[in-house]
Amino acid sequence: MAKEKKAGKKNTVAGENILKAVTEQLSTSLTSLKGQLGEKKFTKRIKKAAKKLVAGIEKKPVKKAVTKPKKAAPVKKAAKKTAPKKVK
Repeated sequence: MAKEKKAGKKNTVAGENILKAVTEQLSTSLTSLKGQLGEKKFTKRIKKAAKKLVAGIEKKPVKKAVTKPKKAAPVKKAAKKTAPKKVK
């Protein structure tokens, strides 16, 4: 049981980091609404929107894609250049 709590703390820290990043991005991109709504309403709505956006994100570390080595392309031999035959 103690192990589960430790793992949960790591996930919440990662989740908080994601939530902070999303709130910062939303607030910077929607600055035109800040003047219309006011500071308090704007921050509350940004927090709600960020929570809904982050809710579906899994808090597992992202795995890097494994790249397969490329197959060597067959090398074509150059055609031999021969002198044209002379016709008599």
